[in-house]
Amino acid sequence: MKKVLFLGDSITDAVRSYSEDEHNYIGQGYALIAGGQLSIENPGEYQFTNKGISGNRIVDLYARIKKDCWNLQPDYVSILIGVNDVMHELEIGNGVDAERFEHIYRTLIKETLERLPECKIMLMEPFCLHGVCTDPYYDIFRSEVEKRASIVKQLAEEFKLVFVPFQEAFDKMSAEFGVECWCKDGVHPTIGGHAFMAEKWLEGFAEL
Repeated sequence: MKKVLFLGDSITDAVRSYSEDEHNYIGQGYALIAGGQLSIENPGEYQFTNKGISGNRIVDLYARIKKDCWNLQPDYVSILIGVNDVMHELEIGNGVDAERFEHIYRTLIKETLERLPECKIMLMEPFCLHGVCTDPYYDIFRSEVEKRASIVKQLAEEFKLVFVPFQEAFDKMSAEFGVECWCKDGVHPTIGGHAFMAEKWLEGFAEL
């Protein structure tokens, strides 16, 4: 059975289980939807683990990468990180600037590939929309998230990894149907938002 690992912050966490039975309770978000669809199409072929933790920045993910990734020996890893690196700076002055974000993210990828040379990695684009979490400082929030998104895309190209985009599509769908359909607070997706993310995730997974 091939192991699929989801890493990230609260968007990935999505109320996932922290118990020993975590493989059966991987949250209520895109990981669950994508994993369910993949399981229907390939019964018994994949085991899913969600190690997303709410509030995580790239530095937090790097600090736990051995325990929550390398030790698990996954065959596939998807990573979504970056929003908290911006939000924590704007709210409590404890964010991760773009230069440091890039350095740590590159180190995380490089070391993971060294330890798990057969592992296939997918990098997901951090994104944001208008909402109660972002509107107090939306312009700077959006600008800084876009910097991290650009870095993630560049890293995917550098290491020849799959990049999964979200921002442009979310912008278009929000303009047509309203932000509230896709992202309840500007950061955390609605059911529809998670379903869309799962759809894009599956498209990326098919490229691995």
